[in-house]
Order: sequence, then C-alpha cells, then structure tokens
Amino acid sequence: MKVKIFSVLVALALFCAINVQARSESVIHVTFILNSPDLSADSSVYITGGIEQLGNWNPGQIKMDYKGDQTWSKEITVNAPMSIEYKYTLGAWEREGAKADGSPLSNFEAKISHDTIIKDSVLFWTKGGRQRVNQGQITGTVKYHRGMKGDGIKDRDVIVWLPPGYETDKTRRYPVIYMHDGQNIIDPATSSFGVDWGIDETVDRLIKSRAIAPVIVVGIYNTSNRMKEYMPGETGTAYMNFIVNKLKPFIDSAYRTMPDRRHTMVGGSSAGGIISFMLVWEHTEVFSKAICMSPAFKIMGWDYVKVVQASREKKKHVFFYIDIGGVGLETQLQPGVDDMIAALKAKGYQEGKDFVFLRDPTAKHFEADWAKRFPQALMLILSKK
Repeated sequence: MKVKIFSVLVALALFCAINVQARSESVIHVTFILNSPDLSADSSVYITGGIEQLGNWNPGQIKMDYKGDQTWSKEITVNAPMSIEYKYTLGAWEREGAKADGSPLSNFEAKISHDTIIKDSVLFWTKGGRQRVNQGQITGTVKYHRGMKGDGIKDRDVIVWLPPGYETDKTRRYPVIYMHDGQNIIDPATSSFGVDWGIDETVDRLIKSRAIAPVIVVGIYNTSNRMKEYMPGETGTAYMNFIVNKLKPFIDSAYRTMPDRRHTMVGGSSAGGIISFMLVWEHTEVFSKAICMSPAFKIMGWDYVKVVQASREKKKHVFFYIDIGGVGLETQLQPGVDDMIAALKAKGYQEGKDFVFLRDPTAKHFEADWAKRFPQALMLILSKK
C-alpha cells in the first residue's frame, strides 16, 4: 500500500512540475526601452497601453526605470502572443509623446510572439494640452450625474444627452441607448485620448435630417477597473447589475423614456463591445439590441463564444450590430468575432435579420474609427423592430 501511495505522489508531483514548466514556458517577456534625449535624468516617464500590464491606458500608472543616457526601461510579461498598442507619457495625457509640431504621436504598435526587446524614441512632448480632433463644442443638452454608486463596482459619472425638442415637447417619450466608456463619446476634453466619438453631433445631425427618430443617449463613464467591469466574471456581473437594477430605473424615472426592451439598447467598443453583447444576451428582458464595435469576444483568457455555444435557451428576439477593423489589435480580435458569428448562425440566428457583421480592413482600434462607423450602426439598430 505504501508503495502505491508513494507512486501516486511521485506521479502527482511530476504532473505538477510539468504543468508549472509549461506555464512558465508560455510566459513572454517584453522589454520596452525608450530614448528621449531632451529629458533630464530625474524625469518621470510612463508607458501605457491597452492591456492590464500597461495600465489599461492610465497615463500615470506604469512608471519606467531610468537606465542612464536619457534612456528608460520597463519589462512586462504576457501569457500569450498578442498585438499591443501603447504610448509614452510624463504622467498625464497633457504630457504625452509628440511630433515636432506638438501634436500627439499615434499609438506605437508591436506584435508579440516571443521574448522581445522593443526600442522607441520620443523627441518631443505635448505641453499642457492635447490636440483635439473634434474642435466643436458639445452639441445639444447634456445632463451630468456625478458619482453614481453600484454594489461591487467603483463609483462613476453618468451623462445624459437629450435630443432636440426634448425640453419643448413635454409629452413625447424617447428610446434610449446606453453607451459604455461614456467620457469618450461626446467631449474631447474628457476623452481618454483627446478624441471623442462625436456622438452628440452625429445623433443631432441624424435626427434633424430625419434619418433616425429622436433618441436619448446615456454615457456611462468607465473607471480604472474597466477591464474587469467589461468582461465576464464577478465584477462584470456587478457592473451589469448596476445598469439593470440601478441606472436604468433611475434614467426611466428622471427622463421621459420608452422603458420597454424594444426601445432600450446598448453599445460600446472593444471590451465595451463584449459587455454590450452580454447585457443583451443575459438580460433580454431589459435590452433588445446592441452595438458591438471591435468586440473582444475571445481574447486574453476569456471566451464568451463558449457561453453562446452552450446555451440551451430558445432563440432570443434580439439584434446585434457587430463590426471589426483590420489594422493592429483588430487582427487579434478577428478570430473571436468569426467564432461568435459562427456560433450565432449555429443557434439559428440569421445574418441580416438577427445580426449584421461589417468589416473595415483599413480601420484601427481607435475612437476616431469607431466614430466613423457609429452613424450606420445607430441607424441599423434603430430601424429594427
């Protein structure tokens, strides 16, 4: 008996060792080296990008180490090959890497498949203000609700854009679209990257041209916990519960909405695209339609395609707008989008009736590109009964 137990323990130890080795071998080390010859040695330099290891675009979270000769370095590890977009800052978006004319540099891009050393150079830095792509002021009436609370998630601001005529026609009620990353949708001054979606101008123009019926837009600000809030898991569930059980009832009581599911929609991009899909899929009694731009259905350890594949519910009366670009991170998201389209079709959802899929091969994973596609997306979901 002792021999058998010993053999089992040896086998178990060997199995664990093999798995630990396999996990360690899958870890990819990435070293970023930045040279900026005009900075002093005591400058605080930061790197930021679209993954947790780079601070999820927080400009003052991931500090680099000074190595001498106006060179700074930072090493991170990732668990799988991926495309990374990133930037360098001096701690805030008002002081990011710039071109010679003072305008911000475009995102740096890197495709990571093995241990890598990436060398970059930044010669100039913005000085106190970001260049705004959308130079116009906010169009229309916007209401601000500060510090709204939800169980299990961080407090956040919420904005409400009201359509033309809302204040004069006191009897009319309106459909509502809830948008994630709310600070990025109407005001470049609050946008994470100085570029907003221009949703205020877009929706105002579409309404006045009678391309769409008037609609209320609710923008839900993100927080530093964005990725966990926008992905499957405990925090993502808490975020959805906040929207369903607290935010929507508040909006319906404070504004003249059409509160039924047919007139309640949701939208977002990237991780905001997957949480939009999840809200419709898991709360069909509340939401009927979703805009899912560049959705991260299957990336970095989560896979919502499996949830759809495993569903045994009867076909839901829903509609999804799904799109993807073709540059940088978009290529990494493409397989998950393809798999989700296949999963929907396998469940009986028909393209053109229950969902549409559009691809722009020239588009990047960026606000300005999503803004270009938003008018068509909004017209499509508002036209579906």
